[in-house]
Formats: sequence, structure tokens, C-alpha cells
Amino acid sequence: MNCAIVVAAGSSRRMGFNKLLAPLAGRPVLLRSLLAFCRCQEIDEVIVVGGDEVEGSIALWRHQVDLSKVSAVVQGGAQRHLSVLAGLQRCPADCQRVAVHDGARPLISPEQISACLRAAASCGAAACARPMTETLKRVDDQGRICGSIEREGAWIMETPQVFDLALLRQAYAEVIASGQLVTDEVSALQLLGLPVEVVSNPQPNPKITFPQDLEWAAKWIEPQEPQA
Repeated sequence: MNCAIVVAAGSSRRMGFNKLLAPLAGRPVLLRSLLAFCRCQEIDEVIVVGGDEVEGSIALWRHQVDLSKVSAVVQGGAQRHLSVLAGLQRCPADCQRVAVHDGARPLISPEQISACLRAAASCGAAACARPMTETLKRVDDQGRICGSIEREGAWIMETPQVFDLALLRQAYAEVIASGQLVTDEVSALQLLGLPVEVVSNPQPNPKITFPQDLEWAAKWIEPQEPQA
């Protein structure tokens, strides 16, 4: 059994409004993320981590589209890793693998989710990612370029990040015990010294962070997409 934890508990401080509920080409950002996981055949259950506003919105969306795989909405924590931990605690006993996804990445495709699940099934831990292709420079606190950063072997981490459930629970136990702050699940696995395979994503998978990101993301949405 494969479960997904969709993290939707962020504060959206940089947006000035709840970016997860913002419309993107006619549908809220979070709803697009949820539909991708609900339409992935390999995903059996979806757990959403979010507040009361998210829970109320999902209740309304159920009357519009098929969200039958969404089994629970649980309250998030003060930090991202605490929100993921809350989702892990709701995974059913027969869950073998769990995919953790940022709800603010609405362009993820069911096909890429499947690719990450297949990779994790063979190696235990896999993360959606893309190789760095741009030139990178280091900038000082006065806004001046002060050096170069080697891009060879550099990858930008995305989500979903997929793991054997027991493995991710072990990693998060180490996070809590050590008092570490981690920004993704790959970082949690690194605390155990365990490898994570990257699954290259050929499609745009941006995290909506600033208002202009909504306009950019809308350009990548297919004009004729499934509506239910």
C-alpha cells in the first residue's frame, strides 16, 4: 500500500495570502496537487496536513471533484518536519511506502509520482529532483558577486520524496531526538547516513512562493485538462 502526505500547513508570509487556496488557471493550488495524487493509480490513500481553512476547503471540493482517496486532514506543526511527523502518525498499519509532497507544487504529474514510487520500491528512498543548469554565483551582504559555486553534480530537490514508511519514521525519530531542523525528507535521511536516489523530473514542478509564481505556473497548465 502506498500513501501520500500532502503538506499544506505553511503560513504563506511571503505571499500575503494563503497561496494554497489561491486560484491557478481556475482551480486552487492545493486542489491541483491533491488531484495529481488522487489520479495516480499507485497511490491508495492521501493524508493532508493543514489547518481549519484547508479542511473546510477540501470539504467543499469533495462536491466538485473526486477526492475519495483523501482519507484525513490533520493539523500541522510549528515547523515543516513536525507537520510531516503528524502525517506519518496517521499512516495506516499496512502502508509500505509514503510519498511526501509540498501542496504548493501544483504542477506535479501522476506520471512523475509513479516514477518516484517505482524508484523507492527498488531502493527504499527516492526524491523528485532536477539538475542545476544555470550558472551560480555567491553574493555578499552588500549585493555584490564575490565568487562562483560549482554546479557540477548539483541538483534542485523537489517533491514528492518517497520512502519506505519504516525508514522515514526512523529518520524522523532521529530528527526529533537530535533537535535538528530539516526542510525536506532527504535531509532527514542524511542524518542516518542513508542514500536517496534522485528521479529526474522532465516537467516544471515549481513551488508557489511569490504572487508572480501563479502567473508563471498558469502558462504550463494544459488548456484541455481532465475536470473530474
